[in-house]
Amino acid sequence: MFHSPGAIVLQMGPLTFRWYGILMASAMALGLWLAYREAVRRDVDPDSLLKACELGLLGGLVGARLYYVVFNLDYYTRYPAKILAVWEGGLAIHGGVLGGLLLGGGYALWRGLPAVTYLDIAAPSLALGQAIGRWGNFFNEEAFGTPTDLPWRLYISAPHRPVQYAQDEFFHPTFLYESVWDLLVFIVLVRAFRDRLQRAPGALFLTYLGLYSVGRFITEALRTDALMLGPLRVAQLASVVGVALALVGVPLLLRRARAAA
Repeated sequence: MFHSPGAIVLQMGPLTFRWYGILMASAMALGLWLAYREAVRRDVDPDSLLKACELGLLGGLVGARLYYVVFNLDYYTRYPAKILAVWEGGLAIHGGVLGGLLLGGGYALWRGLPAVTYLDIAAPSLALGQAIGRWGNFFNEEAFGTPTDLPWRLYISAPHRPVQYAQDEFFHPTFLYESVWDLLVFIVLVRAFRDRLQRAPGALFLTYLGLYSVGRFITEALRTDALMLGPLRVAQLASVVGVALALVGVPLLLRRARAAA
């Protein structure tokens, strides 16, 4: 059974240190370090890569927040000051990927840098970063699933329970499901696909996108706080697009690489 110890690590006067922020910062730092090492391994200028990655992270944070806010406009129009309260959670990964692509990828293209290769280098870092970052949802008591009595159930305190489940105490730890899946995606990308797909720039990133989307589609079905577009879950729609892009794009890029060789 899982039980969150609370969102705050330490309070020092006006300074508040939260698990969510610590985990996000740790995930980003580890991701940048791994990307730097991979750039060196591929004989790609690591300093130019890091500049693009730093902008990509900035764009990702802004995109993740805006994406979440847009699909919760009813709440944020009533409490606009909460838009900036990212420490309370509310970062949508699909929005983060889009924001990162626009800012980091746009910068790389503008500077004439190998943007597609950068995406391949960043793909394992993204998967591992998401595996770490999901634990922020655990400490914030958010992004959990429907009620369950499984041995690995997650206790949610009364103030964080949805109204329809106010009498339930234990829920699916969907943060854990997705974290484990993302860790497996990271391992598979590095061990099985990184060298094999290096001859086809863009294929590794699309593989990451497809594999991540499979896991997200499944876990999203259990979530009680899914972003909705009418009767449809937005993350599942985005996941279908991600899987389709991988299924079409990876074989196409591999055929193009074989033809060029």
